[in-house]
Order: sequence, then structure tokens, then C-alpha cells
Amino acid sequence: MPWSNQNGGGGPWGGGGGNNQGPWGGGGGPNRPRGGGSGGNGGPPDLEDIIRRSQDRLKSVVPGGFNGGVFVIIILVVIAFLAIQSVYTVQPDERGVELRFGEPKEEISMPGLHFHFWPFETVEIVKVTEQQQNIGAAGSAQSSAGLMLSGDQNIVNVQFSVLYTVNEPKNYLFNLENPAGTLQQVAESAMREVVGRRPAQDIFRDDREGISTEVRAIIQGTMDTYGAGISINAVPIEDAAPPREVADAFEEVQRAEQDEDRFVEEANQYANQQLGQARGQAAQVREEAAAYKDRVVNEAQGEAQRFVSIYNEYATAPEVTRQRIFLETMEAVLKNSNKIIIDEQQGIVPYLPLNEINRAAGQQQGGNQ
Repeated sequence: MPWSNQNGGGGPWGGGGGNNQGPWGGGGGPNRPRGGGSGGNGGPPDLEDIIRRSQDRLKSVVPGGFNGGVFVIIILVVIAFLAIQSVYTVQPDERGVELRFGEPKEEISMPGLHFHFWPFETVEIVKVTEQQQNIGAAGSAQSSAGLMLSGDQNIVNVQFSVLYTVNEPKNYLFNLENPAGTLQQVAESAMREVVGRRPAQDIFRDDREGISTEVRAIIQGTMDTYGAGISINAVPIEDAAPPREVADAFEEVQRAEQDEDRFVEEANQYANQQLGQARGQAAQVREEAAAYKDRVVNEAQGEAQRFVSIYNEYATAPEVTRQRIFLETMEAVLKNSNKIIIDEQQGIVPYLPLNEINRAAGQQQGGNQ
């Protein structure tokens, strides 16, 4: 090769061609900084040196050396874990019941921070605020639970809720295996019992409040018998309607009942109108009868008084009074009759109707005015 020389042909830089050395000599590559990777002369730090110094520091801190320190750390971690598990918090709307080896304690944990010896003691948390359980809700898997048979053999779909609170957390947790499921079954049974004794109209519109009150009393009594530890606040009936299969028929019945009510109301109005008119006519007849009675009585009393006065006159002068009565009677009888004058010697004489002439003349004079 052209770059071979007397020193063994190490390359053009010398000293590197032999003994499998590179052209820079000594290591098959450029010369590296010395110092063994300690960071001297600006080189990168050695990882093994860092690990070794960290172990030395840990040994100086942990008693008993590194192996004993691991054991202490494990103990500290276990203690910290036990402390965390032994502390629990009860929220304002909750109550806690502690159990020692599975047996509940007498005291109830009120809201706040509490401590118990876990795992020998555990705690069960119960919400004590008002809760709601829906039964027969539309569109839910339990929608068929609201189908009930009424007392008049009609099928109704009742959707209602049960509002309750937990007043005895211990009884609520341990007297019943599934309090919510038991409450739902009791509520359904109570509602079916009450609806089955009443007509459909009561649950539809007439007496929902009465049904709700009665159902609440039955549910509360049954749950108290079970020792459930809950208080039933209300049982509101959200909706009551016939099933969809017979909804049209029920609507027809409702319309017929509305027409019946309307006809009855119209009949009552007509009856009241006729009764008012009849009462008015009766009052008028009574008033007329009373007036006629008064008039007849007054006339009779007047005639009696006149007769008494005439009798007194007759007792004083009988002949004069008799003649006067005769003349007044004849005047009253013959006043409006047609008159014919008959003379015994001359027979019928012409009669001049002076009264009619005077009356005709008076009427004519009044017409001219």
C-alpha cells in the first residue's frame, strides 16, 4: 500500500496499522477523554457511579442498611394503608352503622369524620334524605306493574310513586335482605287492594287523594310489621288511565258520561226555570185571591152598613122609606132599557128618546173639538 512505512505500516498517521488498531491508535477510534466516565474534562456522567452513590446515601438514611430498610418501608406502607382504610367520612345526608366482626354496634355514626379498626370493623352507609321509588312508570321495564283491576271490573293503568325516608338505619340494613324490592312489592299490593275495592272513576278523577292516603297507611303498617326502619311520607298518584288497547272505549264512556252530566244540568236548569215560573204564578194567584177576599169583605161590610142605615131610616119613617126604595129600584132597573109609553086613552104614543139624542149630540160635539 502506498501509506506503508517503516513502523509496521500503521497507516499514514503511523502507529495504527498493526495489532488491529485504528488509524488513531490505541483503541480503533479517536482518542477519548480520560477519567473513567466521572464527568471530568466535560464528559457525560457515568450511570453506574450514580446508582452506587444513591445506594450509599440510602444506607446512611435507613437503619440497618438497605435490606432492613426495605422491611421498614413495607411496614410503614401497610400501616398507612390500614390508617386510610380505618378512617371514613359520613356526609350530612347519611348515617353510618359500624360492624364489629359482622355484628352491628348500637351507636349510629352521625355526619363527620370517624375511625374504626379495619378490617375487624366495617361500616355501612345509609342515605336518610327523602327517596322516591316509582312504580308502573311509563316506558320502563316495570310498566306492567301498574295494571290493576278496579272494583267495577275495569282495568286501569296506575302510575304512582312512594316517597320515604330511612329513620332506623340499623333496621333498614339488617332486617330485610332487599328493602327497596320489598317496598315495591308492598306498595303494589296495597295499591291493588285499594283500587280493587273502588270503582274506576275514583282512581281516574273522583277520589285520588283518598286512595293515596289509604295506600300510604297500608304500606306504613306493613313495613312497620317487617321492621324495615323506613317512614312513608306520601304516595302521589302521577297518572291513571285505561290501557291503550281499550283507551278508545273508555273515551267513549267518558264522552257519554259528560253528555249525561250536560243533559242532567240542562234538565235541572229547565226544572228550576219552570219551578220559578210556577212559584211566581202561584204567588200572583195568592195575591189576587187575597185582594179579591179583601174587596168582597169590604163590599159586604159596606152593604151591611148601608142596610143597617136604611133599616134605621125605615124604622123612623116606614112609608117614605118604602116609597123611596121602590123608586130607586125601578130607576136602577129601567135606566138602561128601551122605553115604550102607553097611554090608557090614546094607546101607544110616540116616544122621543131624549137620552140617545143627547148622547149622540155629545159625541158629535166631542169629535168636532
